[in-house]
Amino acid sequence: MKKLLFLGLFIIGLWIALHNFKGLANQGEFDSIVINFREDVPTSVISKQLGVITKQYGKTVSLNSIFSADEHIYTVSGDKTFLNLIKQSSIKKYIEYSEPNYIYNALEVPNDPDYSKQWNLHSIHVEKAWENSKGEGITVAVIDTGVSRIPDLRQTEFVEGYDFVNDHTDASDDNGHGTHIAGTIAQSTNNKYGVAGIAYHAKIMPLKVLADEGGGTVADIAEAIRFAADHNADVINLSLGGGGESQIMKDAIDYAYLKDVVIIAAAGNSNQNAASYPARYPKVISVSALNAAGQKTTYSNYGAGIDISAPGGSEEGKIIQETIDPQTGESIFVGFQGTSMAAPHVAGVAALIKASGIKEPSKVLAILKQSSRNVQEDPFNHYGAGQLDAGEAVTLAFKGQITFRDFFRWMRDNGHLDPRFWIDDGVVVLVPKLLMLVGSYLLAWFLKVYFPFTWTVPLNLGLILGSSGLFFLQGIYIFDLPQWPFRVMGSSIPELANSIRGTSLLNPFLASILVPFTLIVLLLSYEPGKLFASGISLGVASCLTVHAFMNTAVLGMPSVDISRIFLGVNAILCFGLIWLTIKKNKAV
Repeated sequence: MKKLLFLGLFIIGLWIALHNFKGLANQGEFDSIVINFREDVPTSVISKQLGVITKQYGKTVSLNSIFSADEHIYTVSGDKTFLNLIKQSSIKKYIEYSEPNYIYNALEVPNDPDYSKQWNLHSIHVEKAWENSKGEGITVAVIDTGVSRIPDLRQTEFVEGYDFVNDHTDASDDNGHGTHIAGTIAQSTNNKYGVAGIAYHAKIMPLKVLADEGGGTVADIAEAIRFAADHNADVINLSLGGGGESQIMKDAIDYAYLKDVVIIAAAGNSNQNAASYPARYPKVISVSALNAAGQKTTYSNYGAGIDISAPGGSEEGKIIQETIDPQTGESIFVGFQGTSMAAPHVAGVAALIKASGIKEPSKVLAILKQSSRNVQEDPFNHYGAGQLDAGEAVTLAFKGQITFRDFFRWMRDNGHLDPRFWIDDGVVVLVPKLLMLVGSYLLAWFLKVYFPFTWTVPLNLGLILGSSGLFFLQGIYIFDLPQWPFRVMGSSIPELANSIRGTSLLNPFLASILVPFTLIVLLLSYEPGKLFASGISLGVASCLTVHAFMNTAVLGMPSVDISRIFLGVNAILCFGLIWLTIKKNKAV
């Protein structure tokens, strides 16, 4: 029990430390310092102090501009060491603050006239990504309906491809789908024409596997994957899919993966609770689709196998690129929607990451996941690890892999551990669950001091089910099977309704003394049952206590304060119920 107590205190301390974690991140570059004297300090005193700095440190201090005199804002050259000296010197009593004079840079805004219409690129913060990478030296294979050299792809470099439908080297597009995909990845940018692409310095490898009506065979797709891997492709985009697992496809994916090719695929457009093939394969990054509001689109598949989400468009806001009109063969700017449009966003960002020197697909996936914008309420895994963020992904890649500090900052911001620890991250909020579990054992330990009892299996099971449930099961997804059984098993009794409805609202009947009291009454005469019911009551007391401070939301309650009172009172009643039961029976 001492170990449990220590663990509980450690978790609480870690939680507090993480939420107060500030100032460790790299705040930017600077080569000068801002000194802001208090407005009540006379000019004569300021002049004297400036002279002290000049004499003591050999530095010239000057007004930042002619407009800074009234505010008493001065600048002086210096680094972090000099800033610390200023903060500790005698001048500190005259200044309101001193701080780094950070250097900001203009974010690149391309001159493509219709770039302003590309809400999708703005939403993934692509301009921040372009500060470090534009995909130089990376080849992206577009396995689709082919790619045609329309005007807004003429400055984009192409490498040799192949048409597996008609068996010749010209992989031109006769549908428009593949060219649109290639545009999102690497549309010619800063050419004063059309729109922009994500990794516009990357090379495109056109591989036609889908005929003009949009259909193709797994044999052709598998051959194209092998072709891409053998011809030095770094990234493969598969904006295609269907039903049925294929060994030839799986073997091709494994082959490319072993050659460090990052493979990205669209999750599918059936609004089903599982990604379609080939996105379903473990070595493929599966992408669900977002609308312009950052929400899952009505058509996108979700749940089992989804790794990350990206803009896919909707009727209210489509993904605009230049492609061909299949009726005329002429170029046209048109908006499409679908998970087919979401996948190339991730493929483009993967190219930007690979340009940093990171080769292994597993590391690219880790960066994509850890840099994504987490969605707190995602019980059905609509978003995978979160929403694609190109700016954060490239920043993380160029910082030199994932550091210990990055890991804990990410854990603090998202509320759970590395996604490789949980089968599907974004589902389990770890710390509150552990607090519930540890809290139930601390309550039992407290009672044991006054009323000795034996730690039995029924008691332990009751403590777990009443407090946290088997919470790690909430992250398990099995293809083509419903996920609600895992969510039910992974929920505590007060949270059972949430696992079905997928909300954060506690049901007032389950989040009360009602269930523990009923179990005590029914099982009191049966020793193992009594122990189980006692554990349930203590676990529920711990769960309700944690919910009173975190995620305080009860169905039908008019305010958070009333919900908090309701949960707190019922937590006390649950504990009091067991206290009276134990006291009456002398021992549990």
